[in-house]
Amino acid sequence: MKDDATDLAAAIRNGNLSAAEAMQASLAAAQRQEPLGAIAYLDAAMGLASADGRDRENRSEPERFSNRPFAGVPILAKDLGGPFAGLPVTAGSRLFERKGGEADSDLAARFREAGFCLFGLTTSPEFGLSLASEPAIGPICRNPLDPARTAGGSSGGAAAAVAAGIVAIAHATDAGGSIRVPAACCGLVGMKPTRGAIPGGPSFGNHLAGIASELAVCRSVRDTALIFDELSGNSRGPFADPSPVDIVNGRLRIGLLIDTGAAYPTEGDRLAAVEDAARALESDGHVIVPLSWAEFESSVAASGRAFADIVSVNLAALMKAAALDESRAEPLTQAFAARGRALSVASLWNTLNEAVLVSHKLWALFDRIDCILMPMLSSAPLVIGSFPSDHADTDLHLERMTAFAPLACLANISGFPALTLPFGQDEHAMPLPVPVQIMAPMGHEPRLLSLAARLEAEGRWQHRFPVAGLTS
Repeated sequence: MKDDATDLAAAIRNGNLSAAEAMQASLAAAQRQEPLGAIAYLDAAMGLASADGRDRENRSEPERFSNRPFAGVPILAKDLGGPFAGLPVTAGSRLFERKGGEADSDLAARFREAGFCLFGLTTSPEFGLSLASEPAIGPICRNPLDPARTAGGSSGGAAAAVAAGIVAIAHATDAGGSIRVPAACCGLVGMKPTRGAIPGGPSFGNHLAGIASELAVCRSVRDTALIFDELSGNSRGPFADPSPVDIVNGRLRIGLLIDTGAAYPTEGDRLAAVEDAARALESDGHVIVPLSWAEFESSVAASGRAFADIVSVNLAALMKAAALDESRAEPLTQAFAARGRALSVASLWNTLNEAVLVSHKLWALFDRIDCILMPMLSSAPLVIGSFPSDHADTDLHLERMTAFAPLACLANISGFPALTLPFGQDEHAMPLPVPVQIMAPMGHEPRLLSLAARLEAEGRWQHRFPVAGLTS
């Protein structure tokens, strides 16, 4: 038993508990864990009504119910992305009121079709601009493994809710590491899919020129594989669907990067975990190919510039299009919007061209290797308050984020898939996960998931909190 969403769905399908009982357990856990600040908005009535509907379907149309892989499983959406009908997203900002709620996005409809029962929104930093989830409007999201530390961002609330067992799985988005960083902070599996693999329509409001993608934070690799299979494909633009790539069962050439440069050094225990993962895969017959920071340094820098310019221009455009009162936003948000307005067309064009070259350079690297094993975070999750938003220094903020997760943006800007999972724990008084990251060519999610499953099987990390509704 992995104590994950697959187990919870099986328990409901087998009659060990009803969808309503699973929802009641999640609601009770949400109340107990309220001090974590993982949940920004909760609608118990919505959750119970959805669960009751699944239970009725189970009685009247059991075959249809059983065909939904996550039938009756409670889930939370992120307060950014989607949207999900009935859940009033504010993007962690006082510029929006929690009222109404748009119609389902294409992706939200697939979440429902998979059988999930939605009941709330998880905490996000204002407009997703941080690798911590501490919006000025609250709540401050804390790491359930050590509440003095961040759960990461921008999907920090999602990761905290899953790690704490409030839900077994949660919707998340990733434009600059926002799925993978929180997953890494909280001992979870997080995958940023290939560009174009996941639907972003009909409005593409969280698309961000192709750097953003949506999926979930999970407690297991099998949950990640299952939800990716359920949600991906037939995305209907603006990119062609990636062609599914078969898993290569023979020897893989695994590039090993254990250096993040003098400017963004990674702590020794984090690098040791990456080396341990490489040895585990080498023992299976795969070939380890050492890589140098020099092969990545320029691409990492270009990725950071592209992320900064794209999010700034997007935010400036949103402020204007929605006629928002920008003065009510956090100082850092105002500064990013001003940065976007000040950016010239020529500068933005050069940035977008640089982003294309980042992708091209990675393709060239993948001519001689099949995937890359690398660090995810440079250190343990930072203490609460490490990414303040009460200032206007956007360069300082971006530098802090890069220092914490030097390789996070590379997958977003290039469009390549990347996955993080815990591969051990550190020696803090409250042990924290030591994550690794794997990146593969576009369309090679099966390869990522296969390697991740192999590493997960070593059992180097155990969840601290059971899933609500499942016995530990």
